Amino acid sequence: MRLAYTMTEGRGVLDPLLHAVAQTAMARGLRLAGVVQVNSDRPDCARCDMDAVVLPDGPVIRISQSLGREARGCRLDPEGLETAVAAAEARLAAGADLLIVNKFGKQEAAGRGFRPVIAAALEAGADVLVGVNRLNLEALESFTGGTATALPPDNGAILDWIGQRAATARTSA
Repeated sequence: MRLAYTMTEGRGVLDPLLHAVAQTAMARGLRLAGVVQVNSDRPDCARCDMDAVVLPDGPVIRISQSLGREARGCRLDPEGLETAVAAAEARLAAGADLLIVNKFGKQEAAGRGFRPVIAAALEAGADVLVGVNRLNLEALESFTGGTATALPPDNGAILDWIGQRAATARTSA
């Protein structure tokens, strides 16, 4: 079991990166659990809708709420997030090599959200890959006791890290 995280600088850059990583990992035969985020623009709003795609094959769960055109508050829908957490937890219980969590965010920093799923994955021996932003990095490091590996936001580097598990499994079999 290993835990790694990656960060990107631009808004919305992390989501397609983790989605691509998940697709490649599944194509390589790894059993995945967790969620990746897909954003979709709305013509009537400056902010996009956020959906969590439960790995490996859905469902897609809306995790944002529309607060109106002028709203500035947090758009996260806590009920949607908890629905995604429960779905990911169920998939993890069925067995997984890798858990991907699109974001260790405010909910996780506060001890909620995907935190118990991350802990369960590590206890089950699965690797864990999370996205994080600078605001929540300290909370992630505290949660992991500083043992998480920092990966550059690069598809190849992340896939190399994931591939290390597959290589280890082949040599120990």
